[in-house]
Amino acid sequence: MRHKYTKVLHTHKGEGSLPQLIVAENENMQSKFVVQKILELREEGVPLEEIAVLFRSSFLSFDLEIELVKANIPFVKYGGFKFLETAHVKDMVAYLRVLENPRDVVSWNRILLLIDGIGPRGAERVIDDILRHRVASPSSTFWEKYNSYPENVAELFELLKSILPERFSPAEKVSRISTYYHPIFKKKYDDYNKRKKDLEMFEQIAGRYTDTSKLLADITLEPPNESIVDVDSPGKEEEYLTLSTIHSAKGLEWHSVFLIYALDGRFPTSRAVNDTDELEEERRLMYVACTRAQENLFITYPINVYDRESGTILTKPSRFLEGIDEKLIDLWVIGEEE
Repeated sequence: MRHKYTKVLHTHKGEGSLPQLIVAENENMQSKFVVQKILELREEGVPLEEIAVLFRSSFLSFDLEIELVKANIPFVKYGGFKFLETAHVKDMVAYLRVLENPRDVVSWNRILLLIDGIGPRGAERVIDDILRHRVASPSSTFWEKYNSYPENVAELFELLKSILPERFSPAEKVSRISTYYHPIFKKKYDDYNKRKKDLEMFEQIAGRYTDTSKLLADITLEPPNESIVDVDSPGKEEEYLTLSTIHSAKGLEWHSVFLIYALDGRFPTSRAVNDTDELEEERRLMYVACTRAQENLFITYPINVYDRESGTILTKPSRFLEGIDEKLIDLWVIGEEE
């Protein structure tokens, strides 16, 4: 027989700042707000190690990671890999790199070895031909004379030639590369369904740019610290912001906490909406996230986010935020300055 015991919770903490709910015009505005607020908190004397950014799923921090690196804010990430540490994202970047710089031997080697039947020696022969006969005398036929290559290598060149013109935006190039890469991706990774969210986010990030070289410059900046994933926190002599999935944040607390993507369809996820048990688990995660903050809690969500899984535009705050008395939370709306 199951028994239910009534819990009566008390707090000994006095009055403090109200939690803030921030509605961002888009995903990048959300990231820029978080970065700016972190810098303000740091100026107020709050150490980076006392600040955390929490999210439901690992891929949701990718856009923010780019902005943190641009702002030179060091961070560690728990519960997932950093954006450019994922092998599939590295693959996508390699395709873009050879378009921008045909002399990039490392990127050529990476994408050639993805092709069935092409081993290190085959890749070396193609790269040698590129460096000795093609790059040495660049011309409009650079991407066309590949008759001597195996058929599957010729297919790669056909793709690159088709997206080379400047009229294609970075997002269009990434989309076409993704279509070509998809069969390779499915064959290479057993958990491709989980990883595909990372590629979708990469395409969304590319959509912010009008120039491929600028996109590559931003996403390949050297991070301020070495990769640290699921390891002990660094020593007190160095400060690092914490990025973490909510699952990995259980039992921990920080002075100031940002909960990003509190967006219905992202948190709770679209998959959980029609399952009562999963929805309750999502609700418990929301409780965990919000109770990690000791002093400041910032809950943010962007609007007009396209969700490929459901084929809908996500615009509403998490249903878990419904019914909160407006006197208990500060509401802010942020967007691009005119």
